[in-house]
Amino acid sequence: MGRVESIATLGEGGSSILPLTPVAGAPEVDIVVKDDGGLPTGSFKARGMAVAVSRARELGLQDLFVPSAGNAGVALAAYSARAGLRARIYLPERTPSAMQIACTAYGAEVTEVPGTIREAGEEARRAEKERGSFDMSTLREPYRVEGKKTMGLEIFEETYPDRFPDAIVYPTGGGTGLVGMAKAFSELRTLGALDHVPRLYAVQPRGCAPVVRALADGAAKVTPWPEPSTIAPGLLVPAPFASERVLEAVRVTRGGGVTVTDREIVEAMRMLARHHGVSASPEGAATYAALPRLLGERAIRTGERVLLYNTGTGIGFSADELARQVLD
Repeated sequence: MGRVESIATLGEGGSSILPLTPVAGAPEVDIVVKDDGGLPTGSFKARGMAVAVSRARELGLQDLFVPSAGNAGVALAAYSARAGLRARIYLPERTPSAMQIACTAYGAEVTEVPGTIREAGEEARRAEKERGSFDMSTLREPYRVEGKKTMGLEIFEETYPDRFPDAIVYPTGGGTGLVGMAKAFSELRTLGALDHVPRLYAVQPRGCAPVVRALADGAAKVTPWPEPSTIAPGLLVPAPFASERVLEAVRVTRGGGVTVTDREIVEAMRMLARHHGVSASPEGAATYAALPRLLGERAIRTGERVLLYNTGTGIGFSADELARQVLD
């Protein structure tokens, strides 16, 4: 049984579900955004790290590390500080400087690694091998996914039964959120509290889409994406760990996958901010960018209720600067 005194919390959870004004091309589709940009560390990563760090503290661990595209590192740094534990963060060298600054501000040790999250993971595990520290990577420990279940549980609490979504569109890097939501909905259905499960749709950038490709090919797991590239740091994951579970989460809900371009992501960031008042990270904006394709493919149909998951705040990202990167 868990000890209450081991809990490290910053007040995470309870993020808003915001209705959007009518979206062009989808006049009869009810679209809402679940906005995790307002969570304590600015992203959905607070959910998983709150649980994982609390459990690590309970088990007596002192040293934690994680390779991260940014948001997971910030969350681990913050919750480790809250719990009085040491944290080391390994960031790809292309990670936005604001993420590194935030990790350092919380007292974590930061190491920059050339390449993507894959290379950061390899370097992290090499460097930490003899230290006796614990790897907090996505799906490499069992508790972050339990924290991610709160995403599905909150959607249920806030919308069921009258406003429960028919589909959830989710930006997919490591894919833990898909696994967590699918697990939450499955458990609720087993308990008899839920009569149907929303279809889960994975959105990835066209320059790094291993999950979408595996879904299209009917593959059991992903194969690494060659020469990955995107302006969305959290989606630059060429080979998600435990991809079998991510693919299963999508398939068991009869969902699917779709890709978007970096240019479409930038435009979606602008649209969400200027027309809907929603500050979305590039990752979160990818879900809005995916709407025209999902509607065109009839994956989303007239009369349905669709939830877009914004996984992080857009504060710290400049759409204009990102647009220049796309042009380059």
